Amino acid sequence: MLKQTARIISTYSADTFGVCSALFELGGMVVIHDPSGCNSTYTTHDEPRWYDMDSMIYVSGLNEQDAILGNDQHLLDETIATVHQQQPAFVCLIPSQIPFMIGTDMAALARLVEQATGTPTFTLPTNNMHYYAQGINYALEYLSHHVATASQGREPYWAKTTVPAQNSGATPDTQKTIRINLLGVTPLDFATNGSVTSIHSWATANDFTVQSCWAMGSTLADIETSTTADVNVVLSYGGLGAARVLYEQCGIPYVIGVPIGVLQEKLAIAIKEAAKDKQNCNIITDIEASCHAASDLLIGENVYAQSLALALEAATGTHYRVIVPMETDASLLRPDTLRATDECDLEPLFAQARSIIADPMYAPIAPASPRFTPLPHEAFSGRLYAEQIPNLIVREEFRKFVQKLQ
Repeated sequence: MLKQTARIISTYSADTFGVCSALFELGGMVVIHDPSGCNSTYTTHDEPRWYDMDSMIYVSGLNEQDAILGNDQHLLDETIATVHQQQPAFVCLIPSQIPFMIGTDMAALARLVEQATGTPTFTLPTNNMHYYAQGINYALEYLSHHVATASQGREPYWAKTTVPAQNSGATPDTQKTIRINLLGVTPLDFATNGSVTSIHSWATANDFTVQSCWAMGSTLADIETSTTADVNVVLSYGGLGAARVLYEQCGIPYVIGVPIGVLQEKLAIAIKEAAKDKQNCNIITDIEASCHAASDLLIGENVYAQSLALALEAATGTHYRVIVPMETDASLLRPDTLRATDECDLEPLFAQARSIIADPMYAPIAPASPRFTPLPHEAFSGRLYAEQIPNLIVREEFRKFVQKLQ
């Protein structure tokens, strides 16, 4: 059997879609250089905000003749004309598989668009052969360099849209609340089911002020003030690159974890400690867990799934071994966390499991004997089960989910 072949189950959203999701609300224009299928898949399956708010997400409509002959003029002409018409804050050109394989010089095209329009234009190293989390990481890390540049008094890349964002220098002892940025927040991991609002409510309940949310519910101008925050909270792997840049260039420490169950208190404590000692903290790897040969499995995005596994262990006493099915950073992983994506790797693990928590679309490759608890993930099954995604940030919803497992 060939590896990397999805015979039965779905595949996770692509890195190009992760870029689109991360930049969706920031007033820029994203152009996927692709024959045309990418944009329709993204908007109809992976983007629940599409019908509620406007965003400039386009596809180039690359045809076979232009790909073979290396004709980029159509992309340039259409992009330049659309920029003049729409006046976006920035332009992001991202390649899919075909431009990647034929070696299209996206950086050169970005420079030509910027020269012709005066609008900041850049590209990111996508290719549709990696998963969405990598695309989110690319986009937010790139954005963090812009924010850090502005905070250091240098002319920022997006000069015409920038709001000065000098760090106030205030300490937790001289201000009422600790200011935090939420990094790595998109509907691909945090569905539009109220979970982001619940995270804001959790922050307020712990006397934190949310300075910005990267990137749901915050504008580009909001994000440009991020360096006035005291701590960055990394809620998914997609926010890790930005957190590292803001720590290295602006001295803002970061804490990694999602406020689910018992982690609500632990994450709040870690944020307060980080604001004082300026040290980074990954509560996922810091919290002790059973780490025995678990036969209970949980599949999902790295930070969210591991946070949920720790919360479930505290609530039920059952140790859930996490499977991360996409790219991530090894430093985020607990010792017994597995990395497996392909059906041929997952099926043997499922066959040995006592219970499985996963998106419903994993069920066809799971044997009948393990207890299967569905936990839909929009980046995997799109909108099919969107209405069934629980808001586990809310204590009552988490309690109901725990009851399903008992």
